[in-house]
Amino acid sequence: MNTEVRAAQTAAGRELVVRLAFGSMAAHTLRTAVRLEIVELIGDAPRTAADVAAAAGAAHQPMTRLLRALTALGLLAEDAPDTFSMTPAGALLGAGHPDSLASFVRMFTDPAIVRAWEHLESSVRTGEIAFDAVFGTDFFSHLARHPELSADFNTAMSQATSETAAALPRAFDFSRFASVTDVGGGNGTLLAAVLEAHPVLFGVVFDTADGLAEAAKTLARHGLEDRCSLVAGDFFQSVPQGSDVYLVKSILHDWTDAQAVTILRHCRRALPPGGVVLIVEPVLPEVVGAQDDGTYLSDLNMMVNVGGRERTRADFEELCRQAALRVTSVTPLTDAAPYSLIEAAAG
Repeated sequence: MNTEVRAAQTAAGRELVVRLAFGSMAAHTLRTAVRLEIVELIGDAPRTAADVAAAAGAAHQPMTRLLRALTALGLLAEDAPDTFSMTPAGALLGAGHPDSLASFVRMFTDPAIVRAWEHLESSVRTGEIAFDAVFGTDFFSHLARHPELSADFNTAMSQATSETAAALPRAFDFSRFASVTDVGGGNGTLLAAVLEAHPVLFGVVFDTADGLAEAAKTLARHGLEDRCSLVAGDFFQSVPQGSDVYLVKSILHDWTDAQAVTILRHCRRALPPGGVVLIVEPVLPEVVGAQDDGTYLSDLNMMVNVGGRERTRADFEELCRQAALRVTSVTPLTDAAPYSLIEAAAG
């Protein structure tokens, strides 16, 4: 390797490492933008930093610095000196945007998430969940004790589900079934999309009482109250009987292998002849390739905060085998990357 090539590779490597080291700073910049409601304050037309600062009750110069940082991150544009407007990406930080990620940003930059990450090294060394040691309880019990954070979590999960909700009804033929239960279905966003696309289906959203807090509003908004019921419960104890399809999205990765098998076993016990279990989660390749790096960071997040993990196809096949299920297909949801649709039948 000649000197020029080596120098170029070193420079690129330095740029990458520095950008990654600044990652937490970028995250807190996003969090501040959401908390100060920068999107709402700027609105649809360019606005001066002085105006934004006054509306936010902030000092002019610090606000200018924040807005310029957001511009450098691609979330704002500086149309003229000290005058800013929203970019399409920045608009997603607004709570009123139809594809808003405001709650998602609040949740994943909240101290409840971030503090456990400070102990990633310990989790790597010991395999133990950092969150439990930091907060003295597990993540979901912590949510139950903090209603505002729980509401943010539920909304964040809904916001993260929007692309999957659009892709899933096209990726699987639900029309050959009569009913579907969304296990851990939260506010019903995913199931509502499935029911709207397949008018003959009846649905059940199954979650904890806290998880279902906004589900009735979602169903009412889509006019689905007569075609979908809400059932509160604990999927570690059982799931509702009576559906042909059991849908499990972004649930298994929250839990250990043993816990994930328990959830799948309950789905298997409720499964009628000819029924299917549909698992919607990222499927890691056997060797790291072009996979979105966010999936691997999610894997570490599962480790430090809840004790779960992202999994390969072989991992899912083993979970299903232990639950008396058999994986029959794995289909990448290209319009909802990095998610895949894993179909499992009675083994």
